[in-house]
Amino acid sequence: MKDEVFEELSQRDILTVSRLNSEVRSVLEGSFPLLWVEGEISNLAQPTSGHIYFTLKDRHAQVRCAMFRLKRQRLRFLPENGSQVLLRCRVGLYESRGEFQLMVEHMEPAGDGALRQAFEALKEKLAGEGLFDVDYKKPLPEYPRQIGVITSPTGAAVRDILHVLERRFPAAGVVLYPVQVQGETAASEIEAMIRLADHRAECDLLILTRGGGSLEDLAAFNDERVARAIHAATLPIVSAVGHEIDFTIADFVADRRAATPSAAAELVTPDRLDLDNRITSLSGRLSRQIQQGLEKHRSALQAVDRRLNHSHPGKRVMQWQQRLDELQQRLYQAINNDQRHRNALLNTLAARITAATPKHELRRISQHTESLYKRLVYAIESLFGRRHQHLAQTAGNLHALSPLATLQRGYSITRRIQHGSVIHDAAEVKPGERVETLLSHGRLICEVISVSD
Repeated sequence: MKDEVFEELSQRDILTVSRLNSEVRSVLEGSFPLLWVEGEISNLAQPTSGHIYFTLKDRHAQVRCAMFRLKRQRLRFLPENGSQVLLRCRVGLYESRGEFQLMVEHMEPAGDGALRQAFEALKEKLAGEGLFDVDYKKPLPEYPRQIGVITSPTGAAVRDILHVLERRFPAAGVVLYPVQVQGETAASEIEAMIRLADHRAECDLLILTRGGGSLEDLAAFNDERVARAIHAATLPIVSAVGHEIDFTIADFVADRRAATPSAAAELVTPDRLDLDNRITSLSGRLSRQIQQGLEKHRSALQAVDRRLNHSHPGKRVMQWQQRLDELQQRLYQAINNDQRHRNALLNTLAARITAATPKHELRRISQHTESLYKRLVYAIESLFGRRHQHLAQTAGNLHALSPLATLQRGYSITRRIQHGSVIHDAAEVKPGERVETLLSHGRLICEVISVSD
């Protein structure tokens, strides 16, 4: 039984966490095309690497997003927390943490959201009617004799086209059909000019073009009237509206799309240097061989492309860059937490030092000394009061016993003049002897005349 368990375990395909996350990322990235997602930015982080990371949320859910430096450099505005944005993105997985996230290719303010929704609605409507079908695409003439250009006569687009045509195929003539390419009347002017140029049939093909701009600037080329005029035209029409990243309804309806006005001029004309060395038969054989080779190796190329996308070093670098940014943020947070802890400890020690300083002890001793001084003064004053009261009482008692008090009541004291002894008995003196009599006020010197019992 034990051997059977080990045999069963040995036959299992046990995944590591890293391999599991890698397989999940491959499934996610291979199952979803480029998506448009709208939401509000929060938790925006902009590390020094140049990448940005944020959370895209609505009222009920949220998802992590990453936009790497090369894509961020193409932004036409500065994203902030609370910004409502529209993202063009791919579904992915951050393998190191197993987190589902969106890899942002393009970002624009959601103020363009209404225009974008109208654009997508019209695109879906016209696609359902078949206006974008390849079967309706007309081939471009190999050697056009005359090329019509529908655009603003003052814009840079017409100058770029003329410059390229002069360099590549000066034999072709150019007819300019002037229109407004922006504003309220632009769509109706473009529609009317397409129909006029197609009716006159003086050109072999038409180029509908203008420079880049916002979705609002390109509104005329997303108009249904313009789209139906392009579809109804008998002349081949090349759309070259905006820059490489700009797509309009006119691009989908037109027979061919060029990324820029200059690219359109190159698309519709052969290079005169190549014409000198070109042989018709060789061109046909080469075209057939290329087509056969493309069909033969298409599956192999797609398989190799999938393998390359899965193991592309650039994606690994992006993963590690994101991991590095995450570790850097965690390091900054740890440093800040440690700094706050040390500041709190320092404040506690400072408070303890302040509480133990001699200044506070001296103040306490001074207050105690002052209290003792007040108690001493009070005790002395109380003692003096009691002693003064006792002295007054004693003085009163002494005064009551004092001879002076007796004298004040009318009595007198008689004493000998020679030695001042008090005479208590009349027999102690003799007639003719002189004595001193003390009164309450003053004294008398008397001479004894007679003595009687």
